[in-house]
Amino acid sequence: QVRLVESGGGLVQPGGSLRLSCAASGTVFSATAMGWYRQSPGKERELVARITDGGSTAYRYSVKGRFTISYGNAKNTVNLQMNSLKPEDTAVYYCNANIQNSDHWGQGTQVTVSS
Repeated sequence: QVRLVESGGGLVQPGGSLRLSCAASGTVFSATAMGWYRQSPGKERELVARITDGGSTAYRYSVKGRFTISYGNAKNTVNLQMNSLKPEDTAVYYCNANIQNSDHWGQGTQVTVSS
């Protein structure tokens, strides 16, 4: 059974940085794409950044130039470097992995940007 575990969330002041990490386990297959989504109270879950197995990346317009998604050194790991954080980035961040045409999700990690 595929399991995704996120880490790196927390409380940071506006303008600060955080790095989220995600590792998928329980499979011998490589993900064809991995990504980060976020959800704030009362809002729908939205795509933040995504990276394919070919290295192509896509970002939500509001995070372009501030966030960077990259693969980790181990298979099926992905990182999200978040710089210049704003209060509107506050949300629960979820890791997603598409493995063998199935989407898998982590439990989420809270990111709070507040002074």
